Amino acid sequence: MGETDREKLTYKAAGVDIDAAAEATRHIGELVRSTFNSNVLRDIGTFGAMYRLDEPADSEPVLVSSVDGVGTKLKVAFMTGRHDTVGIDLVAHCVNDILVQAARPLFFLDYFATSNLDPGVAESVVSGLVEGCKRAGCALIGGEIAELPGFYNEGEYDLAGCIVGVVSRDKIVDGSTVEKGDAIVGLASSGLHTNGYSLARRIVFDVCRMQPDDVIDGCGRSAADELLEPHRCYAQPVQPLLGERSVRGMAHITGGGITDNLPRSLPKGLGARIERGRWRVPPIFEFLQQKGNVDESEMYRTFNMGVGYILVVPAEESDRVCAGLKSCDVDARVIGAVTDEWEGVRYV
Repeated sequence: MGETDREKLTYKAAGVDIDAAAEATRHIGELVRSTFNSNVLRDIGTFGAMYRLDEPADSEPVLVSSVDGVGTKLKVAFMTGRHDTVGIDLVAHCVNDILVQAARPLFFLDYFATSNLDPGVAESVVSGLVEGCKRAGCALIGGEIAELPGFYNEGEYDLAGCIVGVVSRDKIVDGSTVEKGDAIVGLASSGLHTNGYSLARRIVFDVCRMQPDDVIDGCGRSAADELLEPHRCYAQPVQPLLGERSVRGMAHITGGGITDNLPRSLPKGLGARIERGRWRVPPIFEFLQQKGNVDESEMYRTFNMGVGYILVVPAEESDRVCAGLKSCDVDARVIGAVTDEWEGVRYV
């Protein structure tokens, strides 16, 4: 065989379809632009996104950032073919993380990677990112769609993102002013959010051998609906409280549960007394504990158990804070108090 008879290789033959990526970008363009505001200076397609920081002249703005992924909740999306909610999860998780320091979200960037790009799946994922950004009040100004042949299993992808927010230096909430006797206010979660899915999937699909459309006992919903319920974003209801200086500390209850996350927002020498029974634990957690034979301590360190976010406020302010949150359709209740008798979290 002569040199001229050899097969001519292309990037597409090697597994990367540039045309598919271009098609996906064209389709998601209008979705992404719907999140833009006057601070976004350039359209999509440039090498770097630009965002104008427009803060009061007398403020000392501090940028706050966080990066995260959706984790193995994506496996449920793959099983069901439902890809329009995981983007909401990703944005909400990242926004809640910077909300802990009282930061207002400005813009979000995402990373979507797959072995073989399906433009329809990519568009569905981005539609969730757009919805998440609209709920949080931030712009989706940049992202990357990467096609990596052979890197992921067929039909699977990974999704990660970065949020950037801002807060005036004198308004940062860091837990340093928390005192003994302060009330711990728990804000209801929408379900599992995005943590504990390796254990949840093991119980639902391996131990119980359920299919995505099977109804979970006590929940009245299918496994798919329950496990894909989007992560709640707390930015809109919590932000109005931050200007009043009544919030002394906050915690986003993700991996590690209340047990590991709340102490991160308390000063050294202080701990938390959490009273079980002060809030409603959604049926999905009771199902997982029973069917998986999971110890209660393990449940509280793996899942949020129905509390997705925590505020620490002066005891005399707790009723007003809870009422304000409930007016924003967030079930908020006093679930405990700060103590100087121990460090860490104890459940009573």
